[in-house]
Amino acid sequence: MSKLKLVFGVVAIAFVALTAVSCKDAKTDKNDSTEHHSEMNADGDHSKMNHDNSDGHHDGDKKEMAMNGNGTSQVVLNDYFNLKDALVADDNAKAKNLGGTLAKSLKAFDTSKYSDDKQSELKDIIEDATEHAEHISESDIAHQREHFKVLSKDMVDMVEITGTSMTIYQQYCPMYDNNKGGAWLSMNKEIRNPYFGDKMLKCGKVQREIN
Repeated sequence: MSKLKLVFGVVAIAFVALTAVSCKDAKTDKNDSTEHHSEMNADGDHSKMNHDNSDGHHDGDKKEMAMNGNGTSQVVLNDYFNLKDALVADDNAKAKNLGGTLAKSLKAFDTSKYSDDKQSELKDIIEDATEHAEHISESDIAHQREHFKVLSKDMVDMVEITGTSMTIYQQYCPMYDNNKGGAWLSMNKEIRNPYFGDKMLKCGKVQREIN
């Protein structure tokens, strides 16, 4: 009888220990789930949150669209977006390389399929944009951002003429350039600020969608 009681005692202790471990695991899972849910809702609805696409995974399809869009204007945009991402990442060396890449694609931009008036406008835009892209390829990151502000205006003007095969977003940071502000184009609604990078990554707003 004493042996039976001992067996029951051991089983009971094992059961209590197992139950305690299971509760702890369940609590951990619940906490992880709650923390994840809190992160999703930190800025409001999940549909409105600013996702981090710094790895470029979410941009892949859109960049492929840019490469395969309506002629070399889409190639120019693709190179511009890559440059913007380098500035978001505070990567001076990469931005230099991509500034040079953008300058080349701008020079290769064929305007012949546009009307004479549009060709004239595009040539002026391309000339100015190329100059700023070349400066970016030679500058420190502060000056790169100064040139990027004007370059972004050129890109907006170009898109007004060429159109775009995808929806892009004109975004704006009111605090850049001593509160004079600065705009840029992005493939995503989520704000990733190229003027402040990690310092103020989410500073800005969407001004308009361009289709």
